[in-house]
Amino acid sequence: MVSQKVSIKNAEGLHLRPAGLLCKESLKFKSQITFKIRTSIANAKSVLSVLAACVKCGDEIEVFCEGEDEEAALAGIIKLIEDGLGE
Repeated sequence: MVSQKVSIKNAEGLHLRPAGLLCKESLKFKSQITFKIRTSIANAKSVLSVLAACVKCGDEIEVFCEGEDEEAALAGIIKLIEDGLGE
């Protein structure tokens, strides 16, 4: 299992469009991908789970990847978030 903390830069946080992009990227990998915010854990492959986490601008999340392509998955997810999730 690998993990890394990252801050959300999107002004509106993880609303539907960036949540969808996060899920789409996560589904490219075989690994299980989750993230922790405060005391909640969300499944990054589920739009509803991502939206339910209520991630706002400036929040720090910790992304966890576990599986055969965990390193590539973590790198891809972190890059997408740091690049602003398409916004």
